[in-house]
Amino acid sequence: MAYIAPIHRPSSVRHALRSHLLSDEEESLVLAKANRLEIWRLSDGQLSQAYSKVVNGTIVILEKLRPKDSKTDLVFVGTDRFEYFTLIWNPEMSQLDTGNPDKDPGERHMRDSQSQDRCLVDPSGRFLAMHLWEGVLTIMRLGDRKSNAMELTFMDQVRLSELFIRASTFLYTETGHPKIAFLYQSRADSGDAKLAIYRLTKDDRHTQPSSFDPDRDREYEKDMPDPSASMLIPVKPFEGEVKRHNVRNLESARAHLGGLIVVGETRLLYIDEVTKIPVESALREASIFVAWAELNVKNYLLADDYGSLHLLTLNTEGVVVTGMDVNYIGKTSRASKLVYLGDNLLFVASHYGDSQLYRLDLDSEDSSRYLQLVQTLDNIGPILDFTIMDMGNRGDEGQLGNEYSSGQARIVTCSGVHKDGTLRSVRSGVGLEDVGILADVDHCRGLFSLKSSGSPRFDVLVVSFLTETRVFRFDAQGEVEEVESYSRIVFDQQTLLAMDLPNGTLLQVTPAAATVLDAESGSLRAVWRPDRQKTIISASANPGWLLLSVDGTELVSLNLSEEIWTIRQKDIGSQDQIACIHVPPQMSGIGVVGFWSSGTVSIVDLDTLEPIHGETLRTSKDDASIPRDLALVQVLPLRVFEPTLFVAMQDGNIITFNVSPDLALSGRKRVILGMRQARFHLLPQPNGIHSIFATTEHPSLIYGAEGRIVYSAVTAEEATYICPFDAEAFPDCIAVATDSQLKISHIDRQRRTHVRTIRIGEMVRRIAYSPKEKVFGLGCIRRELVAGEELVQSSFQLVDEVLFDRVGKPFPLGSPSYTELIECVVRAEMTDSYGNPAERFIVGTSFLPDPDFGPGTDARGRMLFFGVDGDRNPYLILSHDLKGACRCLAVMEDGRTIVAGLTKTVVVCRYEETSTTTGEVTRLASYRPATYPAEITVRGNMIAIADLMKSVALVEYVPAASGGEKGTGGGGAPKLVERARHFGSVWATAVGHVEGESWLEADAQGNLMVLRRNLNGVTDEDKRRMEVTSEMNLGEMVNRIRGVEVETSPGAMIVPRAFLGTVEGGIYMFGTVAQGFQDLLLTFQARLGDVIKTAGDIEFRSYRAFRNAEREGDGPFRFLDGELLERFLDVDEATQEAICKGLGPTVEHMRNLVEELRRMH
Repeated sequence: MAYIAPIHRPSSVRHALRSHLLSDEEESLVLAKANRLEIWRLSDGQLSQAYSKVVNGTIVILEKLRPKDSKTDLVFVGTDRFEYFTLIWNPEMSQLDTGNPDKDPGERHMRDSQSQDRCLVDPSGRFLAMHLWEGVLTIMRLGDRKSNAMELTFMDQVRLSELFIRASTFLYTETGHPKIAFLYQSRADSGDAKLAIYRLTKDDRHTQPSSFDPDRDREYEKDMPDPSASMLIPVKPFEGEVKRHNVRNLESARAHLGGLIVVGETRLLYIDEVTKIPVESALREASIFVAWAELNVKNYLLADDYGSLHLLTLNTEGVVVTGMDVNYIGKTSRASKLVYLGDNLLFVASHYGDSQLYRLDLDSEDSSRYLQLVQTLDNIGPILDFTIMDMGNRGDEGQLGNEYSSGQARIVTCSGVHKDGTLRSVRSGVGLEDVGILADVDHCRGLFSLKSSGSPRFDVLVVSFLTETRVFRFDAQGEVEEVESYSRIVFDQQTLLAMDLPNGTLLQVTPAAATVLDAESGSLRAVWRPDRQKTIISASANPGWLLLSVDGTELVSLNLSEEIWTIRQKDIGSQDQIACIHVPPQMSGIGVVGFWSSGTVSIVDLDTLEPIHGETLRTSKDDASIPRDLALVQVLPLRVFEPTLFVAMQDGNIITFNVSPDLALSGRKRVILGMRQARFHLLPQPNGIHSIFATTEHPSLIYGAEGRIVYSAVTAEEATYICPFDAEAFPDCIAVATDSQLKISHIDRQRRTHVRTIRIGEMVRRIAYSPKEKVFGLGCIRRELVAGEELVQSSFQLVDEVLFDRVGKPFPLGSPSYTELIECVVRAEMTDSYGNPAERFIVGTSFLPDPDFGPGTDARGRMLFFGVDGDRNPYLILSHDLKGACRCLAVMEDGRTIVAGLTKTVVVCRYEETSTTTGEVTRLASYRPATYPAEITVRGNMIAIADLMKSVALVEYVPAASGGEKGTGGGGAPKLVERARHFGSVWATAVGHVEGESWLEADAQGNLMVLRRNLNGVTDEDKRRMEVTSEMNLGEMVNRIRGVEVETSPGAMIVPRAFLGTVEGGIYMFGTVAQGFQDLLLTFQARLGDVIKTAGDIEFRSYRAFRNAEREGDGPFRFLDGELLERFLDVDEATQEAICKGLGPTVEHMRNLVEELRRMH
C-alpha cells in the first residue's frame, strides 16, 4: 500500500486577480497554486499572506463576481473536474464560506475545448460565461434581487459555430447590454484569424440567452489582418464622453474610446464598440504576447513569451483613437497573469519563474527605473528534473538516512523555463544561519545569557565546562572579550544554571552551592550549600523559585522572592530517584519532576514539595524508558490554548500533555524525534509564548503554528547546547555550542522551505550529481530572440556543490546546420583506460534539422561521454552518433553497461575507454517498445520502460553468459526479454522502482499508479500482466521520480521510497505502508475524508480518484494522502473523538500516530 505527502507545496501561480474580498475598504490579491487558494494583503508596498485554503481539485478557473448592491466580491472557482463554486469571506469566523456548488452536466458526451478552460465575467460582475467544451458556451448569472443576489443560477448551454476559439472577452457597452467577442480560426489546421461579436442575451431584462446564430445574432465580424492574433483587450469608454447609441453617418465617424484591441504578433487592431470603426497599427518588432493588465483607459501593460514587459498606449485626440504604440519597459519573469494593484504596483504571476511585485515609474527619465523590483515570491516550478544530494546526513556516500530524514533531504531542482531557468537547492526545515564564531571549544556543558548592570539586552555569555566556567562580554558593535572575572561568579567549577533575577541580581548554581550575587558590585546576597559530601546534580529556576536535585535523591526548593530564603527539602531516596527537574518560566509556585525507577512525572507544589498531579509515562511492563528532560511552557497562544508539558524520554520519544488550570494532565501524545534522548532549550517569543530547541542527533524546533504544535527539523546537525542571545549587535540570535565550536546564529521562528538559487538564465533541462567530484552536471538550453529570429543553443555545464555556483567552461553543442537539444544527463562511475574508477557524465541529445540548410547529417542524436579535468572543466571523451534521438539514459550496476531510450528503440550497449580522450560504444541488445520510451529506470538487470502511450513494460537484460529464465533459450548473444507489462493506455511521464517487484508510474493526467509484477500467477499470461496495487490522482503532472534508500526503525509505519517533482513546483515524498497499519489507516482516511471540509465542499474521494480518457475510479485505491491525515490535528477534540469512535485505537493513539507521520516530512 502507498503513502504520499508534500515536502514542498506547489509554488507556481497560474491564476491571480485583484478583488474586494476581505472588505470593501481594501483590495486583496488572490492567487491559485494547484489546489490551494491564497489571499495576500498589500501593506506598505509589500505583500503578506493573510489566508490560505485547500481545494479538493486542481484550480483551472479563478474569477470575481460582484453581487447587486454588494460592496465586496465573490470569488468564482472552477476545478479540472468541472466542479464550480463561489467563495465569500466571513468576517466573523475569519474564513471563506462556500456557496453555489455546481458540476457541469455536459461532461460525458461533449468534447473538451481545444484551448484551456475559459471563464469570462462581464463588466458589471453579474454575468458569467464559460467555454469548457468545443462549440459550447455555458452561461450563468447572479440574481437581481436582494434575496437571491448571492445565488449563481444556470441560464443555458448554447451552441457556437466558432469551434476553435483563441481568445474571448466581454465588452464595455454604453447600453448596458452584455456583449461578448470571440477571436477564432475557421478550422483546426487553418492559419487564419477571425473576430465575431454577439449580444449575450436577447431581451432587455437579460433573461433569455442569445442563440449565437452567426446569420441572425452576430453583430460584427471581421477577418484579422494578422493571422497570428491571439489576444483581446476590452477598452472602457471615456467617462466624460456623451453616449453614442446611434451613429447615422458612419463615413464621417471616427473611432472613440470604448471598444476592443486585437493583439497580434506583428499588428494591432482597435475596433470602436459602437461604430465598429477600425484603427490599425504595426508593431516595431514582432513578439508573442501572453498576458495583459489595464493601467488606465489609455495604457495597457503587455507581457510577451520572452519575459519582456511592454506598454501599449492608445494615441488619442480627445476621445478619438488615432493609433497605438507599443514600447518596451523592462524584463520580468515570463508572466501567466498580470495584475495591476494600483499605486503604481504591478504583480507578475508566473508559472515559468518567480512571481514578482514591481513598482512602476513610467515618468522617469531613466529607462532603467521604469520597473523596480519590490518583492519576489519564490517558485521552484516547473521542476524539469532534480537530484537528491543527501537525506539529512552529510556522511559517506553509502550512508543511509533514517525514516525521519525525508523532510530534511537536500534536493537540487532544475526549475523554470528558458530565461527564468534556475538551479534551486531546496531543504525544508528551520534555518540556522551562522552570524559569527566566538571560539573553538571542546565539551561544552551549558550556555547561559546574562545582562550586565543597566543593559537592556543580553551582553554576557556564560559558558560551562565539566571543571570550569568561562565568561564572554560583548559591546554594542559586536566586539567580544573573554573576562577573567565577572560579578564574583565562580570560575573554577561547572555552572549548572546562571540567570538574571529581578532587582539587579543574578543567580549562579554550581555543584557546590546556589548563590545570588549583586550584578553591579558582585556582593553576595544569599547562598545555600548542600550537606557535606553531597552535590547539586541539576537546577531549574524562574524569577520566583529555584528547584534543585541533590545527589538525585533529594529535592530542594528555595523561594527567591523573599530576602530570607524559604527552604524546603524532601528526601525521596527510599522511594525513587530524581531523573530530571523543571520550573516553568510562566507558572509560579509549581515545579515538574521526572522519576527514574518508576518512569513517572509529577507536578509538585514548590512551597511544600508535595505532588499535585502525577502521570506514568511507560505504556507496558516491558517499557523501561526514563524521562530525561522536561519543559512546561505556553507554546500555543495563551488565551486560546492551555500550557503544554513536554517530556523527553531516554529512547528519543517526546511525550506531551495538555495542562489544565487545575494542573491536571490530559491529551497525551507521543512523537519520535530520534534514537537518543533530546535536551530542551527554551526560546522566548513575543506574546508570552515559547518555542523549544530540542538537541538530539536530528535537532528540532518545537513551536506553535495554526493552532497545533509543530516539530520541525533544524539545519544544525552538531548543536549540543543553545541559549537565547538577543544582543544589541546580534538581535534575535541564539548562542550555539557544538562539540568543537561556540558561535552566534540566527534561527527562524518556524519551519520554512530554504531555497538557494543560481540564476542560470537558460533552461536547465537535466541534472546529475557526482558525489566524488562534488559537482552537478547540467544540460542547458538557451533560447534568445535576436533581430526577430529565435535562436536555440544547448550546452553542458558544471556547478560546484559547495560554492553552489558555476565552475569551468560550458561545453556548447550543435552547429550552424542543425540545432542540438539536450535530452538527458546521467552520472556513472566507470573505468578509465588504466582500469581505475573514474567519474563520467553521459549526455543524450537529439538533432533538429534546419529547413534552410537541409538535414545536414544522417544522425538524429548523439551520446556524449564527459570527464572533469583538474581545472573542473568538462572535456569530451567520446561522441557516438545515433540514428534516433536519445531521449533517456540509465546505467546498470556494473558501471559499463548503458541503457538508452531512442526514438522507437531501447538499446543496451557497452562502453570502453581506449585512452584518456577516446572510447568506443558496442551495441549488445535492443528492444522495440509499443510507441516511444519516455523514461527508463534500471534495477539490477530489470529495466522499466515508461512508454509514451502504453504504460510500463518490464524488460530483462540477459547477458551472453547467462541463460536467463526458463524458456528464454539460454546462452547465445545478449538480449532484452520482455517479462511483464501493464496492459493499459497510459500516457506515462515518469517511472521509478518502489520495492521488490513493485514500480511507481506517473502519467500526464496527474495520476500515480503502483504496478506489481505477478510472479505467483497461475498462467504465463498472468505472470506477464502487471497488476495495479495502488492508484490515486495527485492533480499535478510528475516530471521525475527519484528513488531513495533509508534505514527504518523496527515497527516503522511508513518507509520512504522515492521523491517526486511536479510541473507545479511540488516535491512529494512517496512511501510504502507497513502491513500492520494498512487497514487502520485506510479506514481512518475514509472517515477523515467524510468529515474534513475544504473550499467548495468537493468530496475527497472524487478528488483523489484515478481518472484518464479510458476510465474513472470512485476514490483512491490503497493510497494514503498524508496531507489529509495531518488535518486530523486541526479539528477540535470532539470531532477527533467522533472520527475515532469504533476505530479501535484511542484518540491519543491516533494523535501520536499522525504526529509521527508529520515528522517524516
